[in-house]
Amino acid sequence: MNTDTTTAHEIAMRIDADTAVARWKDWRWQVGHSVRSIETFERALGITFPPEERAELERTVERFPLCVTPYYLSLIDPEDFRNDPVFMQCFPSVRELEVEDYDLEDPLAEDADMTAPCITHRYPDRVLFLVSNLCAMYCRHCTRKRKVGDIDSVPADEEIEAGLAYIREHPRVRDVLLSGGDPLMLPDETLDRILTELDAIEHVEVVRIGTRVPVVLPYRITADLARMLGTHHPLWINTHFNHPKEITSSSEAALSILADAGIPLGNQTVLLANVNDCPRLQRTLAHKLVRNRVRPYYLYQCDLSEGLSHFRTSVARGIEIVENLVGHTSGFAVPTYVVDAPGGGGKIPLMPTYVLSWADNKVVLRNYEGVITTYQEPKNYCPVYCDGNCAECTLQLKEENAEEPGPVGIAKILSDLDETSSLVPENTERMERRIDA
Repeated sequence: MNTDTTTAHEIAMRIDADTAVARWKDWRWQVGHSVRSIETFERALGITFPPEERAELERTVERFPLCVTPYYLSLIDPEDFRNDPVFMQCFPSVRELEVEDYDLEDPLAEDADMTAPCITHRYPDRVLFLVSNLCAMYCRHCTRKRKVGDIDSVPADEEIEAGLAYIREHPRVRDVLLSGGDPLMLPDETLDRILTELDAIEHVEVVRIGTRVPVVLPYRITADLARMLGTHHPLWINTHFNHPKEITSSSEAALSILADAGIPLGNQTVLLANVNDCPRLQRTLAHKLVRNRVRPYYLYQCDLSEGLSHFRTSVARGIEIVENLVGHTSGFAVPTYVVDAPGGGGKIPLMPTYVLSWADNKVVLRNYEGVITTYQEPKNYCPVYCDGNCAECTLQLKEENAEEPGPVGIAKILSDLDETSSLVPENTERMERRIDA
């Protein structure tokens, strides 16, 4: 049983005195006894909110529902809960009702780029496949708050089949990201069927799963689930740990089960004000992750979703955090800091600048210590002009069906084959897909 400041035993007894202790590690019990009201939360944690604040919290829950597993709730320190990073991620704040002028219901334009049921097709060679609307917990910083608790947005079987059909019909799609909701909240059999269908599509080279389950419901990661997932390689899983406190003995056990099944693990952290906007904290998180065979993948700037303004930091703070990681820890422990651009522009990396200047023959660089140095450009380098004829190229990319699609964006301006000198976003394939859809 997981224990922290508040013991799991105390939480369990307050929620279900008859069966809780014996079934604490039963993930179905955890889901069935998720805390969904202010009253139950108060009772489970042994705290009481003042009447005026409680009324405001009830108003917040009416708009953005509350749902937290007993396990995750047990990580909260009741003696200092208002400053607790777990509390702030799972419990509603009255500030969620503050909607700024620039806040958006769908900040990433996922619905606009939805080219088929359950499918968001933004990048040329990969799609987002929303296979579930179920979450073990409703994160307060969720970018898809518009769908949380909405039973009408739970995908039906016909919609899942339509999504699979779209992937079959688009041979450029080589990478499928399963998301939701949380795909690992699906029954093993349902997830196995979806993965089997994807395995049968020849042009799909890799499948990824995005999940918060190892963080908020680690007991869902069973040996049976791992065995099933292990039959669908190449499969990658990205977790969502935001704070070192979330890495407990229970979550470590879940990560170990997945890693032992041969599944590469990554982590996507969201930068949250007063939760994890600290260089030392982020470095500690990165070190704990890599010790558990999880590579820090992305550090996200908090999205412009409605009700998240109190979570957002400045971009400058994110750059400062990365500056305190690069050179100060192993390279593979440094996540890429990104903004997921509003309007569907996709992920834009925001990293410190290490190239200070250029001359014809030299590049001026600086390192993490502030050392300024130069790199001598080669005198005799002669770039190969690309005519697009890969079969005759001296670099010998002798692959079957190595058909290269036309360049997009900046790559198009750089291409030797294209005379484009400026970009017109309205002419992108993504915009054409929106029209066709």
